[in-house]
Amino acid sequence: MAQARKIALYMIVVFVLYTIITSPERAADLVQVGFEGISSAAQGVGEFMSELVK
Repeated sequence: MAQARKIALYMIVVFVLYTIITSPERAADLVQVGFEGISSAAQGVGEFMSELVK
């Protein structure tokens, strides 16, 4: 199980590096979309908690 996890992690790292090297603009767009998603999720959780407190 641990061996499979290591292999999967290495494959993900290689894919990310390949994407950044071959298409840096696309990689930047993907990172921006990811951070926007995280930001909106955090904002939603914050609003939910605020409503619980009220």
